[in-house]
Amino acid sequence: MAPCFFIPMYPIGKLPPADLARLLEGYTSPDPRLILGGAIGEDAAVIDMGDRYLVAKTDPITFATDQIGWYAVNVNANDIACTGATPRWFLAALLLPEAKTTPALVEDIFRQISAACADLGISLAGGHTEITYGLDRPLVIGHMLGEVAPDQMIRTAGARAGDQLILTKGIAVEATAIIAKEKRAELSAYFDTTYLDRCANFLRQPGISVVKDAAIARAAGGVHALHDPTEGGLATGLHELAQAAGVGLAVEAEQLPYLPETVSLCKHFNLNPLGVIASGSLLIAADPNSSTEIIQQLQQAGIAASLIGQVLPPEEGTLLVGRAGAVPLPVFARDEITRLFE
Repeated sequence: MAPCFFIPMYPIGKLPPADLARLLEGYTSPDPRLILGGAIGEDAAVIDMGDRYLVAKTDPITFATDQIGWYAVNVNANDIACTGATPRWFLAALLLPEAKTTPALVEDIFRQISAACADLGISLAGGHTEITYGLDRPLVIGHMLGEVAPDQMIRTAGARAGDQLILTKGIAVEATAIIAKEKRAELSAYFDTTYLDRCANFLRQPGISVVKDAAIARAAGGVHALHDPTEGGLATGLHELAQAAGVGLAVEAEQLPYLPETVSLCKHFNLNPLGVIASGSLLIAADPNSSTEIIQQLQQAGIAASLIGQVLPPEEGTLLVGRAGAVPLPVFARDEITRLFE
């Protein structure tokens, strides 16, 4: 009998951080003008263009098919904003399924992209469209470019021990919209139409964009790091921030701003809200002397903001602190929401 070999397969979701870090270290090319390249927790590249830095980001959209173009612009703009930069130019690679692509579908996606760009003052600069085999839904791979003055650049790695952690909006905006949209038929037996409509509209209210959140926080001063938790939820975003900056974290469980709609939908599907995709929230690590002003400025602009913890020396670990004491912050090998699509 021939020997049987087990070949491990990755689950749906992000590559394991250790594997990704190894790949980034082994296959990236040094360039003196590359100020910031691929790294865990850093979601955009920064290139020295002289008096300005060019910031570049790419991210695909594979969920939320009915608003895929709108999503693509906003999630890519978020990562540009988290470097302190202003998003300026957007390109999209649009991959469309054979035998399912109508002119109306393509027109709708272009309309969404155009509207989202207009909302944020971004120019649609180009891209690629293709009808291809092996797909059951459209995919959009977005590419965003922005610019920032060299002395205004922010890195996720900038968080330092003693900083306070601020979270805008709540947990978890994007997951709430996705679950309400993609599982509406099942949920309609348990939740009324008005409730599900409100959950689905989380895409726009409170919204998945953090461009405004980031601009307000930067203007208030004292910001050392910005990071938007996305796939893997708030817990993964916190771990990414800690790894990028080489720090520990103490996250106060009682201070976490869970959105009630998120809690109810996650409970229905037995998902942990800390591990579901979380675009719409912005993590801010700031000087403790500035955190009150940052929160006040955000709240005055109509953006909810909460103090959720502090940055620790690395040897103290990444902790979730509750009434019963401190435990390690949960690690999610994949986004909780992927379990709904298996």
